[in-house]
Amino acid sequence: MPTDQLSTTFAALADPTRRAILARLTRGEATVNELAAPFEVSLQAVSKHLKVLEQAGLISRGRTRQWRPCRLEAAPLADVAGWVAEYRHFWETGFDRLDEHLRQLQEGTE
Repeated sequence: MPTDQLSTTFAALADPTRRAILARLTRGEATVNELAAPFEVSLQAVSKHLKVLEQAGLISRGRTRQWRPCRLEAAPLADVAGWVAEYRHFWETGFDRLDEHLRQLQEGTE
């Protein structure tokens, strides 16, 4: 079981159904029934996915009368983006070296 926030966030994002739920929530709050509509799974299964997302801090649930709308909480996604950005710099540096190597090969200077 993941112990740090980034691991918990990645574990929650590992499932395509949960990623689809997050994508739906980018358009606004939704109830469990609304979130379950596109999937051929039970409401109970969707509720389990929501619980994982809630524990990861990726969603929160409000309370309006009998409704408990879910909303996206983007802060953990910013942490994921920051982690990925560190590797993006690594990849870009590698591509820059490859570009330079290919340029030298074409010019016959290597």
